[in-house]
Amino acid sequence: MNTPDGGGRVPESVIVIGAGLAGLSAAVRLAGLGARVTVLETRPKLGGRATSFDDSRSGKRIDNCQHVALGCCTNYRCFLDRLGLGDALRWYSETHWLEPGGRHSVTKPVPLPAPLHGATLLLRARFLSLRDRLAVGRAMLEAAREDRAALAPEPFSVWLDRHDQSAIARRRFWEPLVISACNSSIERVDQQVALHVLQEGFLATRWSSTIGVPRVPLMDLYEPARSIIEASGGRIITGTSVVTADRRFAVTRQGARHQADRVICAVPFERLRSVLGDDAMDSDRELAKVDMLSHSPILGVHLTFDRPVLRYPHAVLVDQGTQWLFRKDQDGCVIHAVISGADEWSALGEQTIVERVLSDIHSCIPDSVGASLTSFRAVKEKRATFAPTPEARLLRPSSVSQSGVILAGCYVQTGWPSTMEGAVRSGEMAAAVACGVPAETFVAPSLRPGPLVSVLASA
Repeated sequence: MNTPDGGGRVPESVIVIGAGLAGLSAAVRLAGLGARVTVLETRPKLGGRATSFDDSRSGKRIDNCQHVALGCCTNYRCFLDRLGLGDALRWYSETHWLEPGGRHSVTKPVPLPAPLHGATLLLRARFLSLRDRLAVGRAMLEAAREDRAALAPEPFSVWLDRHDQSAIARRRFWEPLVISACNSSIERVDQQVALHVLQEGFLATRWSSTIGVPRVPLMDLYEPARSIIEASGGRIITGTSVVTADRRFAVTRQGARHQADRVICAVPFERLRSVLGDDAMDSDRELAKVDMLSHSPILGVHLTFDRPVLRYPHAVLVDQGTQWLFRKDQDGCVIHAVISGADEWSALGEQTIVERVLSDIHSCIPDSVGASLTSFRAVKEKRATFAPTPEARLLRPSSVSQSGVILAGCYVQTGWPSTMEGAVRSGEMAAAVACGVPAETFVAPSLRPGPLVSVLASA
């Protein structure tokens, strides 16, 4: 066995169940240290829920839903670097806001020390009144100094109540900000989770809130993992489901039995019981609570028009059910619309969904009314993420189960909501457990807050 930095021992062989971001990050980390890793994945492709598919209608490869990273996503960025894909994201510092009627606001960091770099919001966010802009600015400064670890499990809306945020400011600013990062509304998301996003994603540094959009379909990002794993004697087996697993073995539906020194279970939380079994789940106090976690859906709507519609790389639609638009081609004819926390949309048919999204687009981009829709595809991810509610804070397990199986997935105690960063962090944590080293041995640290942020936090 090899010895990683920080002590411990790298296991000679590891089974990773699940080839989503959590499983792949653990597998790539361990393979890079010399472990022989076998990855077992139910689907025929890599990436889990953050992946793509070949659309039979358009003939194009499209993402299930638009995934983005922020500058604060240190572990996701390091994971891409290990895959040799450090330039796979296109970065944007500006955020575009489109109101009904077409009025456009753009916000971006200004050359002031964090958290004052967001002062442009007070100057350029015309979709808010001056009173609301000042109130939002004061709340942001209070967020910078908040000790989120000391907060009780309560919805973020309660925190907004304490800081005198109006209904309009909540609807036009706080809701699109929080729901896009946490996939839960301000009335549902735990205030600790929302403040984590604000503190690390928007207030720590000027770089933190920079938006990184993949240049290629998500599925194409993961293939380099295969060669890394195979180079250390491992392999990725797709199209095979694990029906039972323990700390040293995994059995597939086809009857194949795989053995290893350690097993990492990186399946979604709702599949844990089917893999680990009732006895292991019910005898483990932490795992027994996982069944009480709930889901939050995401809806992605792919639209192609006969002429350019969206002139910006992405935009927030103010006061609309459709929260974000992403331009998927150079001209702005191909658009990906995103609705996070899409509970109210989940039961709708595709035609109704497309009509609603078109109505929102026409409202905020009046020039789009004359454009004809040439193709569309609505993709529902009903189990896209776990819901980071106040109750979920006490339900998320650690990386180690009593059975000895190591857990990985965005639902474990990473401190992050269900994001690509949270998933990758959990994989790094799982790899650290497998090697017997502290999590920080592999987990990349968060961006260091600027000195003024540190002063505010200690005030």
